[in-house]
Amino acid sequence: MVRIMSERFRVRVTKDYLVFCAGHFISYDGDKCERLHGHNYRAAVEVEADLDDNHYVFDFIALKQRTKAITDELDHHMLLATRNKFITVEQGARSVRVRYKDREWLFPREDCVLLPIENTTAELLARYIAGRLLVDLQEKHGFTPRILRVEVEESFGQSAWHEWTE
Repeated sequence: MVRIMSERFRVRVTKDYLVFCAGHFISYDGDKCERLHGHNYRAAVEVEADLDDNHYVFDFIALKQRTKAITDELDHHMLLATRNKFITVEQGARSVRVRYKDREWLFPREDCVLLPIENTTAELLARYIAGRLLVDLQEKHGFTPRILRVEVEESFGQSAWHEWTE
């Protein structure tokens, strides 16, 4: 009997500076809406691929830099989902108006990040970061991983993952 061996390689980065402090609120249970609040989010990234000519999956430094650039864009902002069917987001030249039933918020435009997602849950924030990171890796490094995993921890011991598979 011939035994076939297979190998898998992966790298993971999680650093104290892969964090973003941001405000948000989500809709839940169909048509309910949380109160405005914030989290000190922390991101972690795993990339799985074959070893390259240098015998590594992907450069740790480049992976940290690309992830930090994305988390820095989210840091100290109000995160707003533009595809939520219960929460309306209207962007003006200087402000963003947000409505949910009889509640209304008005934020300075420069304090908001408008995200093309359905809700600002940890799961969808992980998917958003993974999507941005995948594009960056492909465009800036010509690299497409076999698997890309992003974890977003919204508070200690409470996190969500998104996994993209080639």
